[in-house]
Amino acid sequence: YSAMCGHAVLALGRFALDYGLVAAPSRPETAVRLRCPCGPVTAFVPWDGRCSGNPVRFHSVPAFTAATDLAVDVPGHGKVVVDIGYGGTFYAFLSAEQLGLDVCSSKTRDLVSAASAVTEAVKKQFKLHHPESEDLAFLYGTILTDGKDAFSEEPTTNICVFADEQVDRSPTGSGVTARIALQYHKGLIQLNQTRTFRSSTTGSLFTGKAVQATKFGKYNAVVVEVSGEAFYTGTATFTVEEEDPLKYGFFFK
Repeated sequence: YSAMCGHAVLALGRFALDYGLVAAPSRPETAVRLRCPCGPVTAFVPWDGRCSGNPVRFHSVPAFTAATDLAVDVPGHGKVVVDIGYGGTFYAFLSAEQLGLDVCSSKTRDLVSAASAVTEAVKKQFKLHHPESEDLAFLYGTILTDGKDAFSEEPTTNICVFADEQVDRSPTGSGVTARIALQYHKGLIQLNQTRTFRSSTTGSLFTGKAVQATKFGKYNAVVVEVSGEAFYTGTATFTVEEEDPLKYGFFFK
């Protein structure tokens, strides 16, 4: 299951204000505290007295590096080297180049297949540990990057392949959190240095920065601030009739 979704946090922050779920919101920005499966996350939402706005930012749970330079044998691709970071959920990270691909120009299907193979290989060859809950100690997916981990004013591009070979349309809030934690751990970024992250699928952007050093169990960790935009796209009404034989839903694959 999803232990953390950064883009959902941005959207829920706006929704909570616009639908009156927060008592006495303040201008020009209101803090909205959300309890996610990974722990408490605070969104900071622009508020003009009538409606919410963009960009929204949030402060993550403590994010940390679980492993660096981990050699993994991936069927069909040979040995690759990955990092594993936690940003509310665990991801494996590596450059698409290691798999003979380009995160910006290769076919999405090829990126998805390669990333999924990495995820399955890491699951079999490396045991994860979470400081507070072993229920959260699972690899949610693999994020392929352009390899540009050193600090730069230019955006760095990635694609996140998670769960059942799903592809994120955003740069992935929890993934940005974990990448920042990895970069901070390696000395590639300092506190309050802002990086821009681009989704290779849609071109949408998030920014991220480490705002506080902390400890999380045995791990040196950071709290990461992620900023991005969330928009309303519609309102749905769902109806259940007792005599409907499919009222509990169905699943095609």
